[in-house]
Amino acid sequence: QVQLVESGGGLVQAGGSLRLSCAASGSTYTINAMGWYRQAPGKQRELVASITRGGTTTYADSVKGQFTVSRDNAKNTVYLQMSSLKPEDTAVYYCNALSLVGRAYWGQGTQVTVSS
Repeated sequence: QVQLVESGGGLVQAGGSLRLSCAASGSTYTINAMGWYRQAPGKQRELVASITRGGTTTYADSVKGQFTVSRDNAKNTVYLQMSSLKPEDTAVYYCNALSLVGRAYWGQGTQVTVSS
């Protein structure tokens, strides 16, 4: 089992920045990719960014050049640096971890609200 705990959400004005963190515990040796999804009201959960243990990153087209995902394997922590935030970035952000056999784990979610 893997447990994920997110931190760093909050309220920010448009154009501002936030950094989300997600610390994994438990059977962390089973984790390959870690990343972030988000779900806005009335919308489906969508991938924001992910990073493999080896450092390969994937980004949603909507956040390329705006968000940066990074990972500290020694601390079993993944980060999401969000810059130039827009009101449309408002959502609950969920940390995700994917094991080597494809099992997915989720954090409890952290609210990010961008005011105009």
